[in-house]
Amino acid sequence: MEALIPVINKLQDVFNTVGADIIQLPQIAVVGTQSSGKSSVLEALVGRDLLPRGTGVVTRRPLILQLVHVDPDDRRKTSDENGTEWGKFLHTKNKIYTDFDEIRLEIEAETERVSGNNKGITDEPIHLKIFSPHVVNLTLVDLPGITKVPVGDQPKDIEVQIKDLILKHISNPNSIILAVTAANTDMATSEALKLAREVDPDGRRTLAVVTKLDLMDAGTDAMDVLMGRVIPVKLGLIGVVNRSQLDINQKKSVADAIRDEYAFLQKKYPSLANRNGTKYLARTLNRLLMHHIRDCLPELKTRINVLAAQYQSLLSSYGEPVEDQSSTLLQLITKFAAEYCHTIEGTAKYIETTELCGGARICYIFHETFGRTLESVDPLGGLTTIDVLTAIRNATGPRPALFVPEVSFELLVKRQVKRLEEPSLRCVELVHEEMQRIIQHCSNYSTQELLRFPKLHDAIVEVVTSLLRKRLPVTNEMVHNLVAIELAYINTKHPDFADACGLMNNNIEVKTRQNQQSWGVTVVGMSPCLQAAGGGFQGEQEGGGTGNWRGMLKKGDEGSAGDKSSNPASPQRGHAVNLLDVPVPVSRKLSAREQRDCEVIERLIKSYFLIVRKNIQDSVPKAVMHFLVNHVKDSLQSELVGQLYKAGLLDDLLTESEDMAQRRNEAADMLKALQKASQVIAEIRETHLW
Repeated sequence: MEALIPVINKLQDVFNTVGADIIQLPQIAVVGTQSSGKSSVLEALVGRDLLPRGTGVVTRRPLILQLVHVDPDDRRKTSDENGTEWGKFLHTKNKIYTDFDEIRLEIEAETERVSGNNKGITDEPIHLKIFSPHVVNLTLVDLPGITKVPVGDQPKDIEVQIKDLILKHISNPNSIILAVTAANTDMATSEALKLAREVDPDGRRTLAVVTKLDLMDAGTDAMDVLMGRVIPVKLGLIGVVNRSQLDINQKKSVADAIRDEYAFLQKKYPSLANRNGTKYLARTLNRLLMHHIRDCLPELKTRINVLAAQYQSLLSSYGEPVEDQSSTLLQLITKFAAEYCHTIEGTAKYIETTELCGGARICYIFHETFGRTLESVDPLGGLTTIDVLTAIRNATGPRPALFVPEVSFELLVKRQVKRLEEPSLRCVELVHEEMQRIIQHCSNYSTQELLRFPKLHDAIVEVVTSLLRKRLPVTNEMVHNLVAIELAYINTKHPDFADACGLMNNNIEVKTRQNQQSWGVTVVGMSPCLQAAGGGFQGEQEGGGTGNWRGMLKKGDEGSAGDKSSNPASPQRGHAVNLLDVPVPVSRKLSAREQRDCEVIERLIKSYFLIVRKNIQDSVPKAVMHFLVNHVKDSLQSELVGQLYKAGLLDDLLTESEDMAQRRNEAADMLKALQKASQVIAEIRETHLW
């Protein structure tokens, strides 16, 4: 199981090369307040002075410290009296540091390079490997010390920044929290334990370290604390003795400090000496980390495999770099045209589930939007009885009419049919808008490759938009002609219209015969409806109006018809008539014949209007499909090829977006890292885990 920590170090190296933080690897995060002795603990574990020291916030970037145990016989470039030891930074590539003072200076320089020299912090880590025969395999993360009050030119929210940075690392469920607290402070006020408890309430991955045991007040000791009687910690509490600042100034070695620590523990805490101290802490951390890695490894392996599949799919969506421009352009054009047509036909690969789109939306426009709009048009809307009566009178000219004139019917019915043109043109507009909308749908869902080439995408949109714009006036003209055709010829012989007239004829047929027999008049030369309508008024005994048979008879034979003055419609002698009231007699009630004339015309208009509306409701969608939808479907690909497939445009159209190449490279690097990580984990045999 000793091989597990080097495996994690290899994985750390793999993901460091791509700067990724998508895999949460098992590691030990060191947390503590400023001047609690974190750096001293880490240096004791390494056995060398290598960390910057000073007042205030010294650690301003996370330091990922990998300790790698090497065989003393493994000779490298240099050796000293303690054996072969050296360090390597990730940011300096393969440069080897054998002077640990130089390592400390490099940490300070790299910290200031990213974080500046104003005591600010950043979450970009420094990666350092220490190879030594005096260390155990460990992966540690040294975090900035917890502070409360900003000093110097530190930002005012320095406390929040540090806390967020610490929580980011210790929230990793695969990390072990090393909470460092000084023995000369109250454990109940430990900020490190408080933060650890926030993310690890059960304490399953928290180990407490009590530093500065030699600095406690006279007459006191840490026995209760080390025994876990004050604050119990599941993974235990380990006490250590650090070097003082005086020891550091006097260049006291870490090895000497460890010997003095052991002597102090034997003297002060003899019963606990074997379970405390730096060496025991190193062994404990090594054991905890190995067991933690063992527990996390199955989940880690699954996570790496899932991410590898995701990045493989992502890389495929970005496509390969363009080699054959002509072939690539033709493929993209063909695919877009096919997806556009499939969206209209309802066979597209990416079917919307939240709303109607494409052909389904066009169908809805035809049969719901357009159909209901036509049905809501009142056949007699905007037409008053006075309008009908005025049209009848205007159609007779100076001569009083015997019957209801056909000209008035045609005039009025054309006026009503004309009202169907506006909703028909609006139907064309809605279909045009939907076909424009399909372009964006295809770009977003169906042809992801177009996102690689923004200029090609814009060019395709422009060509399709231009084609739609070109077909719009042609379709509008056809729809306009459909209405104009209906207006050009009023077919009163239409079978449906004849049936409607027949119903009215049946209602007045009996009366017509009676009147014709009574007056001996035969009506000829008119359409059946208007003939019957006129005949129905011949026997009226009152209500003058145009075409009154009684008035005509009075002119021919006044004696037989009675006194002319008995006719109510005739003006009385000496009574002036206001001519302005004659064309539109709004000031008086319509006579019975006028009322019936208007009713007949209105019924005929309604009957014929319904026939035309049915025709328009059927023919307009067909015209739109033929002149707009189907024409665009059939000519789209040829139009795109003709406009875009040109040698002079290839380089410009197939220019990738600025960040696409970068994202492809990043995805490729991450995929390689994940595949390599998978190989590293696969090399571990099951026997190594137990």
